[in-house]
Amino acid sequence: MNMDSRTNGRRHALVTGGGTGIGAAVARRLAADGMHVTVLGRRREKLAALVAEDPAHLHAVAADVSDAAQVAAALAEATRRFGAVQVLVNNAGAAESAPFLKMDASLWRRMLDVNLTGTMVCTQAVLPGMLESGWGRVVNVASTAGQVGYAYVSAYCAAKHGVIGLTRALALELATKGVTVNAVCPGYTETDIVRESIERVVAKTDRTAEQARAEFVKSNPQGRLVQPLEVADAVAWLCGERAGAVTGQSVSVSGGEVT
Repeated sequence: MNMDSRTNGRRHALVTGGGTGIGAAVARRLAADGMHVTVLGRRREKLAALVAEDPAHLHAVAADVSDAAQVAAALAEATRRFGAVQVLVNNAGAAESAPFLKMDASLWRRMLDVNLTGTMVCTQAVLPGMLESGWGRVVNVASTAGQVGYAYVSAYCAAKHGVIGLTRALALELATKGVTVNAVCPGYTETDIVRESIERVVAKTDRTAEQARAEFVKSNPQGRLVQPLEVADAVAWLCGERAGAVTGQSVSVSGGEVT
């Protein structure tokens, strides 16, 4: 594979939703593994704080992943800095809850836009470069909500099931092109999304924060929340050279919740 001269032999990874949580853990891990990493997100202050940790190997761009024009502009900026993107980690996501009969169309659209459409938009943007070079890695951070159902998050589950369907279909389409496509499916993970979910439970019920947290933890047979670094390790392996025969898979990182 041809390497862009400006990268000094380092591959260029683009991580969406890269400012906090799983995305930040993935960005740090890929940089530690020897990649240049562009983190993409909407909260510039979070992105800037991450880049400040290693400005030689980390770069930040701002975009809404569901907006193709914004993504194209961000990708052009990232390419000017570190060259063509060879690794894409579609991590940007959001989770909102509501009973199905109280869910409105705007919530439904928000969940599909960021979790599913954003994955499609970003993949379409970087894929031509991967095909030109004959090598690429796409890792979609889905969720156990893409493997099983959970009550009160039907839109989120629908979107994440869609991500896994997209992963499987695209993996077959690209099987002979040198590009692999896989999904990593974390269970409840120590992130802002889970912390915000716990806060909503506390606000809507008479449970304490400790009781609400226990409800999330009990779904994991190991009796704990998954840690972002554990998810990052799985992502990093799928992004590496030695995972070339692994494609179309949905790897559950959930302490045995999904087997």
